[in-house]
Amino acid sequence: MIARSWIPLIVLVMLIVSNAPVLGADAIIRVATFNLEDVRHSEAIQTENPRLRRLAEVIQRIRPNVLLLNEIETIQFDDQASTADLFIRNYLMVPQSDDLEEIEYESYSPSTNTGIHSWMDLDQSGSFDVTVPPKSIRQTPEQRAYGGDCFGFGGFPGQYGMALLVDPQLKIDADSIRTFQYFRWSDLSGATAPTNPDGTSYYSDEAWDIFRLSSKTFADVPIVLPNGSTLHALISHPTPPAFDGPEMRNKHRNRDEIKLIRSYIDGDESLYDDHGTLGGLDTNASFVILGDLNADPIDGSSLGNPIRSLLLSSDRVAVDVEPRSCVGLEHLDELDTSSFRLRVDYVLPSVDCEILDAGVWRHGALSDQGFASDHFPVWVDLLVPAPE
Repeated sequence: MIARSWIPLIVLVMLIVSNAPVLGADAIIRVATFNLEDVRHSEAIQTENPRLRRLAEVIQRIRPNVLLLNEIETIQFDDQASTADLFIRNYLMVPQSDDLEEIEYESYSPSTNTGIHSWMDLDQSGSFDVTVPPKSIRQTPEQRAYGGDCFGFGGFPGQYGMALLVDPQLKIDADSIRTFQYFRWSDLSGATAPTNPDGTSYYSDEAWDIFRLSSKTFADVPIVLPNGSTLHALISHPTPPAFDGPEMRNKHRNRDEIKLIRSYIDGDESLYDDHGTLGGLDTNASFVILGDLNADPIDGSSLGNPIRSLLLSSDRVAVDVEPRSCVGLEHLDELDTSSFRLRVDYVLPSVDCEILDAGVWRHGALSDQGFASDHFPVWVDLLVPAPE
C-alpha cells in the first residue's frame, strides 16, 4: 500500500466496495484501463465466448468503479446495442466463477476515426479504394490496404474503438462530454508534420489540411461522484509509434496525440471540440488520464519520450507511482503492461487526487490458457477531494 494520510476505514470500505454516497466527504474510487485486444460486436452478442468470459473474470476480480476499455468495436448504428453494453449484459452481469459476483456498469462509447476513409491515398501506396472490406477474424490484405487510407487504421468502421464503463452509483454528465474526433492535426499548436528524408512533406497539402489528429478520438467525460465532486475521465488510444517508414508518420502522430492531452489539461485556448467549443480543461478540474497511450517512458520507439516530456512533466499531473505487478512473467519486468514488454497503459490522475494504491493485474497469466489479451489491466485507487 502506498503511503498516504490516514483515512477512516469505514469510509474507505463504503466508497470503494459499495459506492455508498457520502456527501461532503472525499470520494475513494478504483479507476482502471484495459485494452481487450480487438473485441468484436459479433463476439459480444454471443453468451459463451471463452475469451470474453476470461476478460470478464479479470474485470470482476478487479471491480473498478471507472473502467476504460480500449479495442472494443464501436457500432455505427443507433438501432443496435453497443458492443460494450452487450459485453456488460452477457458477461459482466454473469458471475464468471463461483467465487465472483456480477458487476453492472453504465457505458459511453465515443465515435472513432478507425476505419473512416479519408478518400485520399494517405499511405502513399499509389491508389485507394473506399469500399469497406468484409469483416473477418484475422486481418486480410484488403483490410490493411483499406485501413492505411483511413483517418485511423481499421479494417472496417468502428474497429479498435473504446468504451468508458462507470458504476451506476456514479453518473456520467452526458451533456458536458467533449470529443475531439474531428480536430485536425495541423491545428495543434506545435504540431510536427512528417517529412520525407529529402525534407519534402510526406502528406500532400490537401491531405494535411483534412488530416484528423486522433487515430480513434480524444474525449473528456465528466463523472459525478457520490460526494458531488466531478472527475474528468480523459480517454484516448493514440496510434502505435510503429508500422511506418523513414518519414516516421506514426511516431510523430503518437507524440502529437499525447501532446493534445497535455494541451487540453493546460487549458490551451486554440483547441476546439467537435461542437466548436474552444479551449481546454478548467484549471481547477480534477481529472484522470486513461488509456493505452502506446508510449513507454523508458523503452520502445516513441518519439521524444512524450510520456515523460509531456505528461509526467506537467505540474497538473500527480507524481507517477509506477503501478507494478506482483506476478512475475518471463521476459517482462514488473512495470510492463503488455506482453510485448512495454509499459503503454496508464491511469494518471491530477495532482489534487491522492493515490492510495495501484497495480498491474497479471493474475491468470500463468494458466494453461494464458492471459485473455496482449495487455494487462492497470488500476489505481484514488481519493478525489470533496467539492468546496
